[in-house]
Amino acid sequence: MTSKTRVVVIGAGLAGVTLARRLGELGTPALTLGDEEHRPYNRVLLAEVLAGRYGPEVIALPAPAGLLRGRVTGIDRAGRTVRCADGSVIAYDTLVLATGSNAVLPPLRGLFTPDHELPEGVHAFRTMDDCLGLSKAVRPGVRAVVIGGGLLGVSAARALAVRGAQVVLAQQSERLMERQLDPAASALVRRHLEGLGVEVHTECRVRDVRSVGGAVRSVEMGDGYALGADLVVLACGVRPRAGLAREAGLAVGKGVLVDDELRTSDPHIRAIGDCAQHADHVYGLAAPALEQAGVLAELLAEGGTATRHYTGTRALTRLTLTGADSPFAPLDLAAFGETDPRPGDDVVQLADATRGTYRKVVVRDDRLVGGVLVGELGTVGALARAWEGAEPLPSDGGPLLHLLTQDGGS
Repeated sequence: MTSKTRVVVIGAGLAGVTLARRLGELGTPALTLGDEEHRPYNRVLLAEVLAGRYGPEVIALPAPAGLLRGRVTGIDRAGRTVRCADGSVIAYDTLVLATGSNAVLPPLRGLFTPDHELPEGVHAFRTMDDCLGLSKAVRPGVRAVVIGGGLLGVSAARALAVRGAQVVLAQQSERLMERQLDPAASALVRRHLEGLGVEVHTECRVRDVRSVGGAVRSVEMGDGYALGADLVVLACGVRPRAGLAREAGLAVGKGVLVDDELRTSDPHIRAIGDCAQHADHVYGLAAPALEQAGVLAELLAEGGTATRHYTGTRALTRLTLTGADSPFAPLDLAAFGETDPRPGDDVVQLADATRGTYRKVVVRDDRLVGGVLVGELGTVGALARAWEGAEPLPSDGGPLLHLLTQDGGS
């Protein structure tokens, strides 16, 4: 079967679905190919599904017209077609790669069975299937080890703890969420997790996964100490899904290389979202994916004369975790820009140990260049706007203190 569609989008995640829906609104229909059996969904909220706060249907995205389930197995750039696993061939005028990213599986001994499968009880935490598998397995008292203490690992550990699991979080670096948070904010996140009963180990390397009869039983640390485990969650980061692009001969670095019009090295192929690398950045966040989708929709719209280019996203990382009928306080944090000051920078910090709140901003040459907040986030909206605008702050410092201490709207 061969069909002809002007725009074909590979990937039905947040980036691909947003692009297809926006193109439809602009009068340019697109065919979107998604390889998951579930309805498109907001991956950012998977931890809330695991925690029991939401059902899968709650985080579903509105499906665009022209959505098909199908796994693309190859791209024929000369013929401008894509091949699908069911044998179908789909022609395109413009192809958009929105293939997202895959969970990183660490090089641990015993991680795979002889059949190259993960042992029973070992889960990545990236897709709806991963989430539903974990949800089915978790129960009060189950022993869970989360490997990785970044944003994903913290989210998974908290969700499992809220569900009653006995959770150990093993982080190889010296603090939790080191890419987003400074030491003080990271310490508050650790205190929050420990308050839920999570046992946190930093500067801790896992070297071995041990299974019996194809089911996980323990993990072994670098120092030889073994932790009993009924569940193991791999939260070791993500890697752009660039295999299709690489096999098609497109330029690939960490991700698929794109220019300011989100073109790959083939002018008929674009890339957006987690799989794309723009100006040395692979964002892996929702906000850049949405902005890229909006820019590309305007560029590709039928008869459009858009001159808008993508110049990068100043992305804010925000995490809010609760849990169904949970007696525990939510974990609420935000980070943006440069949270580690350089010599000569001005730093303003406000901390309340009793309430578990922390606010810090970094100012350079009278401009707000970064900040981190844990706890009450009423000021995050105003701070983010000041950061995104990159306007000089008044020299008396009063308005900045106002932004930190007053509810600026989030």
